[in-house]
This record gives sequence, C-alpha cells and structure tokens, in this order.
Amino acid sequence: MVRFEDTKTAYILKSDQELRKAYLLFRLFSKQLLVRLGGKFVLFLLRLRIPINGILKNTVYRQFCAGATEKESIQLVDLLADLNVKSYMHYAAEGQRTEKGMDASLNHVLETLSIATTNTALPFAVFKATAFGPTHLFKKKSAEIQLDKEESAAWARVLDRIRRCCEFAKDKGVRLLIDAEESWLQKAIDEIALDMMRQYNRGEQAFIFNTVQMYRKDRLSYLESLLHIAQKEKFHLGIKLVRGAYMEKENLRAMEKGYPSPICVSKQATDTNFNAALKLILENLNLCELFLGSHSEDSTSRVVEWMKDQKLPQNHSKIWFSQLYGMADHISFNLAAQGYQVIKYLPYGPVKEVIPYLIRRVEENTSVGGQSPRELGLIKKELKRRRKG
Repeated sequence: MVRFEDTKTAYILKSDQELRKAYLLFRLFSKQLLVRLGGKFVLFLLRLRIPINGILKNTVYRQFCAGATEKESIQLVDLLADLNVKSYMHYAAEGQRTEKGMDASLNHVLETLSIATTNTALPFAVFKATAFGPTHLFKKKSAEIQLDKEESAAWARVLDRIRRCCEFAKDKGVRLLIDAEESWLQKAIDEIALDMMRQYNRGEQAFIFNTVQMYRKDRLSYLESLLHIAQKEKFHLGIKLVRGAYMEKENLRAMEKGYPSPICVSKQATDTNFNAALKLILENLNLCELFLGSHSEDSTSRVVEWMKDQKLPQNHSKIWFSQLYGMADHISFNLAAQGYQVIKYLPYGPVKEVIPYLIRRVEENTSVGGQSPRELGLIKKELKRRRKG
C-alpha cells in the first residue's frame, strides 16, 4: 500500500521558504469568492497594462509553472528525473487567434517533441487543439455546421498542424497527448483524435492519446464505443483519463442556452463514472494505454491495488500516473519512490501568456472537493516535522 502521508518524501524538493509560500497560496485558493473575483481583477489589470507581472511571477506562476522557456524548464525536468519522476512540457499559451500565433504554437510543440527525443525524462508531449485553430471553427465542426470556402481552407491548415505534430511524435517515438476542451468544441477534437489514433497507433504501442473528461455524463459510452472501434480496426487506444476542468463554464452555458448540462449532477456521480471508466480501461490493457491524470488518492490507490492483484510490475509500460506541477506532490513523489511510472505536467511560457492557464488552476482548487484543504494539511504537517527535526 502506498503511503501518501509521507511528507518528507512528498516535499523533498521544497525549501522551508517555498513550503511556507505554498501554504499561503493554498490558503488563499480555499476562498471561493476571493478566487472568482481575483481572477477577473487580474485580467482587468492586464487589459489596462498595469504592471503586475512581477507579483504574479513570484506567487502563482512560480507554484504552477516550470519557467518562461524550454531551456529554463529543462532544469526542473532534470531535478524531477533524479527522483524517478518524469515530465511532459507544454507551452501554456491558450486561445490563439491569428495564423501567426497558431504557427508559433505548432513550433513550440515541435520544439518540445525535439527536446523529448534527447531526454528520456520526457516521454510525452501535449497540445491543445485550439492552439492550432480558431475556436469558432471547432464549434462549427462539432455542431456539424458547414464551413464556407475561407473557413474550409483555415480548417485544412488546422488539420495539417495537428497531423504534423502526430507524425513527428510517431517518427521520434514520443507519446503525444491531445488535451480535452469544452463540450461544444470536443466533438471535433474527438474525431481528429480518433483519426490520428487510427493512423499512428498501429502495432503494440499507442503514440497518440485523447483526453476523456469523466465529469461528462456521456463519456463512459464514448469510451465503450472507442474500444469497439479499436478492437474491430486493430489499433491501440491512448487514453488520458481525467475528471474535468471546465465545470462552472459548462453548467453556466447550459443554463443560459436552455439545454441539459452535460456534467454529472454531483461529485459522487463523477467519481462513479470515473471509476467505471478506470475499470473498463484496465480490463482492456491489451487494447489501451492508461494515462491517469488525477489528484485523487482513491483513484490512484484503485489502480495500484489492481496492479498488485494482477501481479503487474510497478513500472508497467501501459500505466502512467500524472499530476500537475505544484499540486499533489504527496501522490507523485510517494508513488515514484516505490517505482511506479509517474509524470508531472510542466507548463511553461511568459507570465502574461499563461495567465488564463493559471487562473484555471486556481479556480480548480476552489471547486467542490478541490485540492486546497488536503494540500494545506500536508504542508502544515511537513513544516511541523521540519521544525521538530
């Protein structure tokens, strides 16, 4: 049984000062109203060009981001690798609106893939599909609305950027994750991901992974249909399983537009959905690779116990445990210390460009069942242990 309460192992990379700063941050994150208003206020100040980058850099940015550039981030990758924790890097600028910005996003992904080919501590890379194309095109394609001539040409460029990333990843032997997005964009992304898996996941290994958000009511049936297709067409599925990151936005849009929310009615319903998906994937490892993106000790323990029951090695090639940088270190480092395949998500980029990502991370901590109370308790325990030591 993995002991997640071993705080000495969990915070081995954190100095006392860094731990105290993290404690203050997670205390702030536990205040829902403050976080909600604070995120809007930060965006407002940035629009007014008020210089707050320094404040952000020394607080939330330093907690959740690896650095401004690939070169800065590699230093952290190497530190983590010494503790048996692998990484995947992501240029975290979101919602590109210009062709120039989309091409820049493509170059960042290709650069990250290139770095990964020379560093075994970087077995995965990742991209958001909307970094390669305008969101309105994904929205139209998901709603099956016909594109005009100009939009069709733009969509062809989107598909070409994605195909180039997937082909490069397969050629270089690096696994590639496609991030999940809002439900009104996701259908188009799912179709692209399926096409890429069909093309590049032949043989005994998955190179392309789609992300499945199990807070959606329809995702279990989606997974079942994917398994049926993969079995019939003889290719592997790469599945990154997560609970989800857009709950408030999904519920608000459903209410405003008058359609049933696609989100499960409660955290318990989401957990039930998630555990059913976990069981489905584990029982079909002959067809799947599992990338468990979770900060849940219960979900992690379920996989660990299943592996023990099946007498699988801790470093089984088809099972990965992943957490975000700056969160759930008690899971990451305690698993890694026992030999499991652990990988941290390392976003990087200039402070101003990663603000939307940072705001989402902070809001995630204030949601029902958020991470802040658990993080606070463990950090407090470790600070107390160090004082006694």
